[in-house]
Amino acid sequence: MKKILFTLLIGSAVLGGCKKDSDFNPFFSIEDDKELGKQVSEEIASDPATYPVLDSTKYPEAYAHLHRITNTILNSGNVKYKDEFAWKLHLIHDDEVLNAFATPGGYIYVYTGLIKFLDNEHELAGVMGHEIAHSDRRHSTDQLTKAYGVQTLIDVVLGKNEGLVKDIAKNLLLLKFGRSAESEADEYSVIYLCPTEYMANGAAAFFEKLGTSNSPEFLSTHPNPETRVEDINAKHEELACEATGTFPDRYQDFKNSLPQ
Repeated sequence: MKKILFTLLIGSAVLGGCKKDSDFNPFFSIEDDKELGKQVSEEIASDPATYPVLDSTKYPEAYAHLHRITNTILNSGNVKYKDEFAWKLHLIHDDEVLNAFATPGGYIYVYTGLIKFLDNEHELAGVMGHEIAHSDRRHSTDQLTKAYGVQTLIDVVLGKNEGLVKDIAKNLLLLKFGRSAESEADEYSVIYLCPTEYMANGAAAFFEKLGTSNSPEFLSTHPNPETRVEDINAKHEELACEATGTFPDRYQDFKNSLPQ
């Protein structure tokens, strides 16, 4: 049975009802985001048992597909920290997990289970837009501040609490965002994709494929998939996005390039 985590894609209601501002967190600079993300990514790389990341030299075609999709989004003109953040991509080999997550500073991890679960490239582009939004809108730094406290994270950034980096890395799989952050990430997924070749409501197609029957129990504390589909499609209509590309054949090539 596939494990549905959707940790940074779906989370618990913590942020409240206020609109999230990407510069809301007054305690951390963009450089802090970058340094924290770098430290967490190094910890993830040191733990292949938990995070079996595929070697990009052994799977260049798979990484080329993922980079092509991500670069299309990053070059849309709407990603605020496109040139500041790392935007480094990693494929985690676990076909039983339907998940993707992002760290501060733009380190993004995508499970092979999620890629194989989807049918069309615009669906994954919608998910990638959502994850990019979590980093670009600085949701992850804000949520980590709430989870660990300001001084603790400052100590991590300054290298005074290296032992906590491992804990933060593992908790990224459990880090939960609230309604406001999730809704904004959905919205920005459409904003990012709208100028591209992709049908910009790919995230809605993802939720439609997920369906309500397979949703985790904690999804009840969030906008449910049907509501999110409606909101994503409404944003798509509001922006009058014209592209209709779904690219199923190209996406099948991507899936075929992964370990079988």
